[in-house]
Amino acid sequence: MTVIESTTEINLPVEKVYTFLADLNNHQQLMPENIYNWSSTEDTASFTIQNMAKLAIAITSRIPNEELIATPTEKAPFDLELKWTVADNGQGGTTAKNIISADLNMMMKMIAAGPLQKLADHQTSKLKEVLA
Repeated sequence: MTVIESTTEINLPVEKVYTFLADLNNHQQLMPENIYNWSSTEDTASFTIQNMAKLAIAITSRIPNEELIATPTEKAPFDLELKWTVADNGQGGTTAKNIISADLNMMMKMIAAGPLQKLADHQTSKLKEVLA
């Protein structure tokens, strides 16, 4: 399993950050420009990644004010888990971590690891910007 992580600090309480992330409708604001055909509800989202694949995900696990996990609802090019964790940073703010776990063979890892890291970094950066 290839694990890609990106972390950011947000000057808001954990509850506010978790509430934003818990609604997949809000995740469109975190996506890069190469994502289109976005469609979502609170618990599901589907979208197309330019020159890559169409992806449909659903939240499969929620631990209030701690963790959210989303997994594909349709066949994806590889097994994938998208996780957000939030924790109090001890200063009234939140440490938010975006973790993408993907089952990539060596060939896919060479092709997909870079774009997946860029996606994780972009999402944490946008989260900080949107919630600022």
